[in-house]
Amino acid sequence: MDAFFIYVNMGINHVLDIKGHDHVLFLLALISPYAFKDWKRILFLVSIFTVGHTLALVLSVYNVVSVKASLVEFLIPVTILITALFALFTAGKTTKKESVTFVAGVTLFFGLIHGLGFSNYFKTIMIGTPSEKVLPLMEFALGIEVAQLIVVIIGLILAYIAQAVFKFSKREWGLIIASFIIGAVVPMLIENEIWYS
Repeated sequence: MDAFFIYVNMGINHVLDIKGHDHVLFLLALISPYAFKDWKRILFLVSIFTVGHTLALVLSVYNVVSVKASLVEFLIPVTILITALFALFTAGKTTKKESVTFVAGVTLFFGLIHGLGFSNYFKTIMIGTPSEKVLPLMEFALGIEVAQLIVVIIGLILAYIAQAVFKFSKREWGLIIASFIIGAVVPMLIENEIWYS
């Protein structure tokens, strides 16, 4: 039982670690066009992201895929920027018209990229036979999902307060969040080591 909590906590800490805020920025960009009433779509997209993240870890731990760490560390902020730009240009627009299949596919792909970003570290802590690695991977994925739901709930509460109390329109709030995320991620891209290698 203790081992279960080790990997679940590792998953939670992976998302909520203040030093690794890229995961939180991505989630906020992903959910910024939505409100509490869209909870089914949000849960679906967040879970799709977790599936992609977990699939990348599985492929890496079992040595099916290996990607240069510097490339992945560059692609992660790119995924955040693309998601934030999408949120910026769709701010305040109805979410019913967009293709959930397209957004889910992109989210799954971005989950793969984010998972690869953590895969090198995760491989170093995974010991045992291939069959012994399955349960820790699933426990870690559960921790990821729990932490993501915490971020989503906080993000939606902030959006509700901004709109209900401070009278921001849905469009204004979406523009503020997307602009904030873009402002945070552009320096990550500019300072990325890929430009200096």
